[in-house]
Amino acid sequence: MIVGVPKEVKNHEYRVAMVPAGVRSLIDDGHVVLVETSAGKGSGISDAEYVAAGAQIRPTAEAVFAEAEMVVKVKEPLPQEYPLLREGQVLFTYLHLAPAPELTMALLERKVVGIAYETVQLDNGSLPLLTPMSEVAGRLSVQVGAHWLEKENGGSGVLLAGVPGTMPASVAIIGGGVVGTNAAKVALGMGANVTILDINLDRLRYLADVLDGRLTVLAANAYNTERAVADADLVIGALLIPGARAKKVVTKVMIGQMRKGSVIVDVAIDQGGCVEGARPTTHEDPVFDVDGVTMYCVANLPGCVSRTSTFALTNATFPYVSKLAGLGYRGALKADAALAKGLNVHRGRLVSRVVAEGCGLEYSECDIANL
Repeated sequence: MIVGVPKEVKNHEYRVAMVPAGVRSLIDDGHVVLVETSAGKGSGISDAEYVAAGAQIRPTAEAVFAEAEMVVKVKEPLPQEYPLLREGQVLFTYLHLAPAPELTMALLERKVVGIAYETVQLDNGSLPLLTPMSEVAGRLSVQVGAHWLEKENGGSGVLLAGVPGTMPASVAIIGGGVVGTNAAKVALGMGANVTILDINLDRLRYLADVLDGRLTVLAANAYNTERAVADADLVIGALLIPGARAKKVVTKVMIGQMRKGSVIVDVAIDQGGCVEGARPTTHEDPVFDVDGVTMYCVANLPGCVSRTSTFALTNATFPYVSKLAGLGYRGALKADAALAKGLNVHRGRLVSRVVAEGCGLEYSECDIANL
């Protein structure tokens, strides 16, 4: 198979979808790998390293897309990339289609085979290709939250840890999954008071058992959420319904009760955000104000620590890339039930129910066994 790795074009996106080790493995298996010039530069990987691993360098994204049977990316295609896609081409990347009807329609019109990292799901319910970036985003959310709490950045001037004789900051984390757990680890490590809210009481019991520090766990309901948000210096939105549009659980009324200069980091923004009024921002222009509260809603948060993120992501994605290349997408989907759940669009048909519900589009049942 001819596998293409274009350079990412999203604002300040420095990750790359394949590292030289992956290239070497595919080449050894008899495949061809095309890498766009400077695709790895933002992650500290040179063209020479790709060439040494056996890749062929192409000067433009157009050249990569034109030749590749499968395109492997990090982030969803942007409008300038839509015309490069062609019928039957496999696109393997984060898609986040539920809150993105325009992108969904573009993929349907181009009749691509779109397999989304974020909906690949194991039998135990875990999301192996979302987990590493959720770990990164969770840890970063506290870091960026602390930055925007600084007075010179428009914040309230609160230090997360406090010092003897002062109160530490209060951090409310909405959701106790991978993002929330990693955010809690960092916030607790920095000495903050942390409250985690989740609807799963067994998860809360687990978190209370394994996390040390100033931790409170609360059952997630409107009353508890309102109180936790009102008391928080930093709120981290960490809700996830696999593949679906996120629910708005932090309302504008709740935001209005927060102290001026407080910060909200909505990590769920890739799936539409779990905070009312949230809209995607960029690393170049990351924040906006809602009633005196700073909203940070960067949709590709892990991209700012690109080298760590690239290697963490490709550790998880490459086994699936190898399977898709070796068996073809039909064979790979039939052989791997987890990967099959990643199929979102197939040659003009929208085959993910949660995406269809999020976009308000028609859903088409897909029989993987008879693709």
